[in-house]
Amino acid sequence: MHTPADAELEALAHATGATLLANRQMLVTAESCTGGWIAKCMTDVPGSSAWFDCGMAAYSYEAKQALLGVRPQTLETHGAVSRECVVEMVSGALVHSGATVAVAVTGIAGPGGGSDDKPVGTVWIGWKRRGGYARAEIFHFEGSRDAVRRKTVAAALRGLEQLIP
Repeated sequence: MHTPADAELEALAHATGATLLANRQMLVTAESCTGGWIAKCMTDVPGSSAWFDCGMAAYSYEAKQALLGVRPQTLETHGAVSRECVVEMVSGALVHSGATVAVAVTGIAGPGGGSDDKPVGTVWIGWKRRGGYARAEIFHFEGSRDAVRRKTVAAALRGLEQLIP
């Protein structure tokens, strides 16, 4: 069943893809809490091979370190759900790919895993252009695990639209 929320993500992916193509940019995704959902949305768009390089679903600490170059001390000191971690994830995605633009997400989708300082729905999203500075933003999404993840994908794509031109 195609829901209005699905239609929103589809429209965002099409618009982001068109912007990437028009600006001759290639995208890489580095995803934790969304588990590859951003990459799936982007590659659902026909012709995405012209502007989508690769996606990395790095869920564990070990994967974040091996695939994205996140430093162990960053994870020990700040945890995976932090500005520091998402900045290293988005930067590492560019280092380990041929892309020119990156988005990274890390968060607590729930229903468990939250704490007083990082409740369920806390998500960090980072964006970066090759040779530029990373921008990171914290979000606090409400709803089920699916809703938090869906809202994360939408926010990540909206942020790419602002980054690319």
